[in-house]
Amino acid sequence: MKTLVIIIHPDMENSVVNRRWMEELNKFPERYTVHRLYEVYPDEKIDVAAEQKLVEQYDKIVFQFPYYWFNCPPLFKKWLDEVLTHGWAYGSKSGYKVSGKKIALAISLGVDEHEYGPTEVYKYTLEELTRPFELTFEYIKADYKPLFAYYGIEYNSSAEWIEKSVPLYLDFLNAL
Repeated sequence: MKTLVIIIHPDMENSVVNRRWMEELNKFPERYTVHRLYEVYPDEKIDVAAEQKLVEQYDKIVFQFPYYWFNCPPLFKKWLDEVLTHGWAYGSKSGYKVSGKKIALAISLGVDEHEYGPTEVYKYTLEELTRPFELTFEYIKADYKPLFAYYGIEYNSSAEWIEKSVPLYLDFLNAL
């Protein structure tokens, strides 16, 4: 079964790692369906029915995005608010259309991993900071999986550093 990778990057042309991941995913159309939200919805007017129909077709869904201001890009939050509707994603008569689907996050981060932690600059681990996503997907009975994170892009955006991430990301996707 193919994996749906929903890419939420507001400036893909200037991205380094997310663009590289997308290029790699596009080499394997038999394994991955790439869905770029900012490309599909440049006006940010989401076609809720189309998104719900798309999600229903996949058992594995990954949301790929850059992490900034300790959160996701705004279109991802809007997508969650509009697509995960009562009566479709949750509610006693919804059928929980996302129930049992494997859901994961794939996140690129500017700073180094060691900067996230109780005694560090950012005080919390990335897992703690992304807990609202975990709770959201658990609430709709999805099978939320541990996230994939690639750190240090702000300080090391060399081609070598970015290439190092590609097999790690593919291994993560294939293990879902």
